[in-house]
Amino acid sequence: MQRNVILLFGGESQERLVSVATAQNLSRFLPGALCWFWAPNEAVFEVDSSVLQSHKSPFNTPFEPDTAALFPTLQAALDCKSYQDHVFVLGLHGGRGEDGTVQSWLEERDIRFTGSGSLACSKAFDKVWAKRILADFPIKMAPSLVLKGSDMSSLSTLEALYAEHGRIVVKPVHDGSSVGLCIIDNAAALHHAIDMVCSQADRLFLAEPFINGPELTCGVIDENGEPRALVCTEIRAESGRSFDYNGKYLGHGVREITPAEVAPELVKKAQEVAVIAHKALGCVGYSRTDVIMNGNEAYYLETNTLPGLTRASLVPQQLEAEGISMATFIECQIQIATRGHDKH
Repeated sequence: MQRNVILLFGGESQERLVSVATAQNLSRFLPGALCWFWAPNEAVFEVDSSVLQSHKSPFNTPFEPDTAALFPTLQAALDCKSYQDHVFVLGLHGGRGEDGTVQSWLEERDIRFTGSGSLACSKAFDKVWAKRILADFPIKMAPSLVLKGSDMSSLSTLEALYAEHGRIVVKPVHDGSSVGLCIIDNAAALHHAIDMVCSQADRLFLAEPFINGPELTCGVIDENGEPRALVCTEIRAESGRSFDYNGKYLGHGVREITPAEVAPELVKKAQEVAVIAHKALGCVGYSRTDVIMNGNEAYYLETNTLPGLTRASLVPQQLEAEGISMATFIECQIQIATRGHDKH
């Protein structure tokens, strides 16, 4: 079925570069779709797909449109009646693109879009809120502390947590793509984490004991109105490395193994957690949940409502392992967006 489609990517978050790479991949399967780049200065540019595809090193080099802005802001673009009958395929990651803000703008205008609604995005994007919701379900989670650089007691609490466990993890409450992730296992790393938290006084961070074991990540897709877990990917980091931005997108010191090379019963537990999280948070269409296996238990880390869909990303790897093409996946997401809209 022919539809009017807009592929929206960019944004102001630190994950903007990943968003461009996602859009490059998605645009290959959306011939005829309009490509809208939401720039850090709020302006919206219409970009020819060939220009988008020709952009080199998207994970390292910011995308710069070569045309005049189509609209001064995204909200102004969404207010334009000419585009309100389009389905928006969201290639956004992080910030207002994933925390529910853009989704709420679309909902207010009754515009169809792929992915989860504003409330589910808000819940999942806030790691503290997500863990609070999932505490009511049979899911294991590491105890966590919320840190704020402007609160000096947070820093002493961080030091006490490190002293107790010897190895801890610090990460932003509201970021994805492993941006700002720190694994602390020595005094130098502890001081670096303290400096990071203090330098961003109004930003919240989460500190947790490090859980030792295989890291698995599992995509979930909605099929026939019910969520289904995909095969899991196992993340193997070299000694001294972590699954940070460089590891995830540039392949530095990390191997991504799809399907995961762990016992089937561990895969099953990770998949169960991913489906529970998808449903409990109210996700729609697709999501991806990360867990750490410790013994026979799956410890929940976080859920992404708009996980990366670049050529190298985890969900596309899992779809390929199951024989599901990206074209089929994208078409299914558009159908879900359309059906959900038509029910209103």
